[in-house]
Amino acid sequence: MAGAVNKKIIREWVESIVVAFILAMFIRTFFIQAFKIPSGSMRVTLMEGDRLMVNKLRYGPKVPLTRKRLPGFSTPQRGDIIVFVYPGDPKRDFIKRLIAFGGERVEIKEGKIYIDGKLVDDARMNNIYYYNRGRYGLEGEVTLVPEGTVFVLGDNSGSSHDSRYWGFVPKENVVGRAEVIYWPFNRMRFLH
Repeated sequence: MAGAVNKKIIREWVESIVVAFILAMFIRTFFIQAFKIPSGSMRVTLMEGDRLMVNKLRYGPKVPLTRKRLPGFSTPQRGDIIVFVYPGDPKRDFIKRLIAFGGERVEIKEGKIYIDGKLVDDARMNNIYYYNRGRYGLEGEVTLVPEGTVFVLGDNSGSSHDSRYWGFVPKENVVGRAEVIYWPFNRMRFLH
């Protein structure tokens, strides 16, 4: 009798663990995913070691093993902090601030960002951007963002490898929008 009870308990535990794992993978794939900030490229907005939640549902989650995306609730906006698959290595995710969309012209003059000739007046992007380091545009040079891509910069532009170095991010590489820092507790806050 005790053996039958033990088998039943073990079976219930195994079933619970399997269901919890499947549910966790479903949530991670379609809704929200945790990320850890590995570098200082987004200082002071995000610090090394910060842990944050990325909302995949907002822009529409990707369907696994396909290039399809389910409908989202909104589209990426200028100034959003986005997580994306790095174009140079599909096994790596990067996090940067979205600056410009396909068809727009980006120019950085005297540390300020201009889109289609107009100064970007957004408090989230008022950091000084040094632009004379990468191959995609020099100080005062206009860069046309190709259709179907976005241009991203790190908030700590002096030590950020971003679109100035490796170019543009295909829109299908966007994973989601960073929503909240949940660790460490003293930095816990919403990002938008």
